[in-house]
Amino acid sequence: MINRIIRAVAGSFILISVILAIYINLNWLWFTAFVGINLLQSSFTKWCLMEDILKKVGVKD
Repeated sequence: MINRIIRAVAGSFILISVILAIYINLNWLWFTAFVGINLLQSSFTKWCLMEDILKKVGVKD
């Protein structure tokens, strides 16, 4: 369950930031890069901040 939510949040952040970059300001692409870097980092370290946040909110594995 948590993995599905993390993927949905990450995908939403990326799509929203790309839309904001197109219509508002290209600097929103930095947010896209930040999300991508965090996804890459979590694949190596097996640690994800969003997972910790979701567990503290009460979402079960």
